[in-house]
Amino acid sequence: MWEKATKTNKMSPKLICFFLCTLIAPNLTGEDALLPAPQNISILSTNMKHFLTWSPVIVQGETVRYSVEFQGEYERVYANESWIPSSECSLITATECNITEDISATVAYALRVRAQLGASRSQWGTLQGFFNRITTSLTPPVLKVIADGYHLLVELEDMGPAFQFRVLYWKKGQERRMQVKVVKEVSSVAHLDTMEAGADYCVKAQTYVEVINRGSIFSQTQCVRAQGDTSMWLVTALMSCAGFAVAALTLPFLTWKTSKIFQYSCCPVAVLPDTLKVSEPSPQLTLRGSEEAEQCDPMVVVMPSEEVLRLWIQETL
Repeated sequence: MWEKATKTNKMSPKLICFFLCTLIAPNLTGEDALLPAPQNISILSTNMKHFLTWSPVIVQGETVRYSVEFQGEYERVYANESWIPSSECSLITATECNITEDISATVAYALRVRAQLGASRSQWGTLQGFFNRITTSLTPPVLKVIADGYHLLVELEDMGPAFQFRVLYWKKGQERRMQVKVVKEVSSVAHLDTMEAGADYCVKAQTYVEVINRGSIFSQTQCVRAQGDTSMWLVTALMSCAGFAVAALTLPFLTWKTSKIFQYSCCPVAVLPDTLKVSEPSPQLTLRGSEEAEQCDPMVVVMPSEEVLRLWIQETL
């Protein structure tokens, strides 16, 4: 009797398994039950590059492949909650998927992945919650500060067309006079300022992404010293000041001289030589000359003015 009870107890686990399989089997199609769904699904997003990752589904001696789908706000609201296959991740063997091209808007996305081995496919494993690219982690840019003679230059890392750079620079010791320059396109190097010889200049920068309206923290400050001899700089400055002083002193004289030349050219003053100058004749000489003229010319008759007027009237009548 005891032996029969023992045999009955030994059969119990098998019966339990049979009943469980009976309950689960109707919910499984084909060989789906052979593959578990991917677990530990998460997003890694840095500098607007987004990667979906998951734990591998291990089947001894077999290569499991994975497919990824996403659902944006439009699909969720206007397209009957449809899912779109990822353009980069269909039947891949890796356990990560670059979904950067799929995340094209700043909205909430749902993501899911499933495993496949031959004709067998697992259930979908879904990312917990939603992903929005506005949460991407932004890092400061890699930069190199260059002193080319008296020119302050900065070389920035090219992080892609979505990135701009906000560059701060200042003369060391004059942090309150910090200047800002926004670099939108990274070609080679950007010119920031003209430096004073022997002075130190410092630079730091941050990345900025306009489509998400966010910026990173600032990079570490880098400082360089302007090339060139300070004494030569002082000599140049002194020579410039001396030249300015000379110009300030000679300018009035040149102005006066120019006005004189202009006055002589437009309104010259004629001066007769001494040989052509005639002095005033004396009254006696004039009287004597007139008397001699009267004596030499007997035809000259002096008439009073009344007589001249009377003769003119007669002639007219």
